Amino acid sequence: MELLPKFAKDYLKHVTALAKLSRDTVAKGLAPGKLATPDNSFVLDVTSSLTDAFREAIVDPGKVMQDNLELSLKYWQLVQNVALTTMRQPTDPVVAPERSDHRFDDEAWARNPFYYAIAQLYLINAQYLDKLTQDLDGLSDDSRRQLTFLVRQFANALAPTNFFITNPEAVRKCRETWGLSVVRGLENFYRDILRSRQLLNVSMTDEQAFRVGENIATTPGEVVFQNRLFQLIQYQPTTETVHQRPLLIVPPFINKFYIMDLAEKNSLVRWLVSQGHTVFMMSWVNPDESYRDTTFEDYVQEGVLTAMDAVEQATGERELNTIGYCVGGTLLATTLAHLKKIADNRVRSSTFFATLMDFSDPGEIGIYLNERVIQALETYIDKIGYYDGRFIALSFSSLKENNLIWSYFVNNYLKGEPPLPFDLLYWNSDSTNLPAAMYKYYLREMYVNNKLQEPNALTVAGTPIDLTSIDTPAMFISAQQDHIALWKSTYAGYKLFSGEKRFVLGQSGHIAGIINPPEPGKYGYYVNDSEAESPEAWFEQTTHHKGSWWPSWQDWVSRFQGDEVAPRIPGDHKLTAIEAAPGSYVRKRLV
Repeated sequence: MELLPKFAKDYLKHVTALAKLSRDTVAKGLAPGKLATPDNSFVLDVTSSLTDAFREAIVDPGKVMQDNLELSLKYWQLVQNVALTTMRQPTDPVVAPERSDHRFDDEAWARNPFYYAIAQLYLINAQYLDKLTQDLDGLSDDSRRQLTFLVRQFANALAPTNFFITNPEAVRKCRETWGLSVVRGLENFYRDILRSRQLLNVSMTDEQAFRVGENIATTPGEVVFQNRLFQLIQYQPTTETVHQRPLLIVPPFINKFYIMDLAEKNSLVRWLVSQGHTVFMMSWVNPDESYRDTTFEDYVQEGVLTAMDAVEQATGERELNTIGYCVGGTLLATTLAHLKKIADNRVRSSTFFATLMDFSDPGEIGIYLNERVIQALETYIDKIGYYDGRFIALSFSSLKENNLIWSYFVNNYLKGEPPLPFDLLYWNSDSTNLPAAMYKYYLREMYVNNKLQEPNALTVAGTPIDLTSIDTPAMFISAQQDHIALWKSTYAGYKLFSGEKRFVLGQSGHIAGIINPPEPGKYGYYVNDSEAESPEAWFEQTTHHKGSWWPSWQDWVSRFQGDEVAPRIPGDHKLTAIEAAPGSYVRKRLV
């Protein structure tokens, strides 16, 4: 008897919340139909790939006819299987989902004739479209890559799991909750619309569960320097002595530094401090339109070089060790090439996490990197003065759309479930803008023109940049399943350096392959201390090691860390403490 009033109270609460969200959406002039990409450049550009595909299908119809025949046979087999399923007879699927595809795990997809037929029809057609794309001879590599991506996006968007009526779990949930799951799903949908800008950003985690500086980014420290581009955090020592040479970390300016300082047990920063390093972290500003003219060169001069000078002021040590992560590594490598030109040898070692320096194969993100799309992006960001970080996040999410978009779409909207709290996904949703001038330069000169790997093709901070001149001892850490910085592409960057160097390949992806603490022993890594002509040849001679690569890195860097000295307290030298870590720059979120 007590359940009914509670249920009615919950129903009223969610209906009231939904009504308020709907009013707020209308008041802000938002509507689902108004959510769109910043331009239609990509849609326009794929028409050229579709035109090429149509032309090839007409020129050589043989394979297309064979694919159509095979499709017809599978349809006929499906009719037979549906009949058997209706009579509750066991059947094998005509097309089985990939082992990694969990969209059809619910038993209704196999036992219920209606859902069985829908799932099989979808999988048959998706397989057909993929095979048809691969069978089209004569397509350029760019057209094939773009067409394959487009077909996959189209197929995955139209999966029956993404629609309420054809998702047995969503229907069951609605029935069990007497429709409350539908109300909660609409509530989640309108809440996401309100926090989105032009493009629907589906919530991946409970963003109310985390507070920067309270339950993530909690390693104790102080901001000891700041300018318009970054704050510099010096972390409190936890050991009786520390290594003489400090350690400066250059994080990506896409997203925020605390990927290296999430929960305590996963914090790379906390672990580095426990190893006796005096750790300095750059925390980049989250720029707005006032930064429109800030350049890549500014990020080198006012960013990394200024941070190095500040580390010297804070510790009295001219020499230091460095780490760069992703685009932070690209920025660090550019800085090292500049320092080499001016005979500044203060950096004793450099480590690069998942860093691209040779962009000849940027991976699947290359489908967005053609002239028509680039021109449209440049027009868009010139208009507003920056590139909205949420578009960048969506671009990378679209490379793993089922895991990073559609699974949350189904969970949040169709099932009406709240997203679960997950610190990594909170960080992933905490996007940063990029200044217009800097982003245009980075996109064109590195991704499109690939000039960073070409000796003296770029001039930064008044000097030509030649990565092959860098003889600073370097370790490259890449990740085997990285879809953002393909490990074979990062290996090409490793080959550019001329000094002592080591390449390590961690298991897992762009984040888990790097943020891999020793205690869980979850992922291993591969090592081969000899350079090979190709990444494939290098990998053939690797030795696999269980557990984290972090201790192996510490063994390597120990040769460059100097003697043991007394612990350095932030603010006790020439720089005074400004505010407690993690500082104020990291707290600015996009709205």
